[in-house]
Amino acid sequence: MCGVLNGSARFTPNLTLGYRDAVAVAESPLYAVGQRAVGHEFHRTAVTFTDGYQPAWAYRDSAGNLDANPAPDGVREGVVHAGVHASYLHTHPAAAPEAVVRFVTRAAGRRA
Repeated sequence: MCGVLNGSARFTPNLTLGYRDAVAVAESPLYAVGQRAVGHEFHRTAVTFTDGYQPAWAYRDSAGNLDANPAPDGVREGVVHAGVHASYLHTHPAAAPEAVVRFVTRAAGRRA
């Protein structure tokens, strides 16, 4: 949509809806590798990236284990690339105030 990440999005016939227990699998402006986040997904679209970007999240299953196959095609969710954290996972700042601090600290460090 903005040309920041190479790929395309399309509508799907299925609604993806549910709460997720996620673990960051890449360093981003919001989360450190291994940091846990809880959020929800709500979408009817799918994104196919043409570049091999680092995924943002791995989801935990109901037993608390990292899900080996978190999406129907086995791909982990989201993308982290060049300071961009893109994901269908909706999180709330009250649930992860350290993500807000990390984001503000990173943004302040980029000022001239």
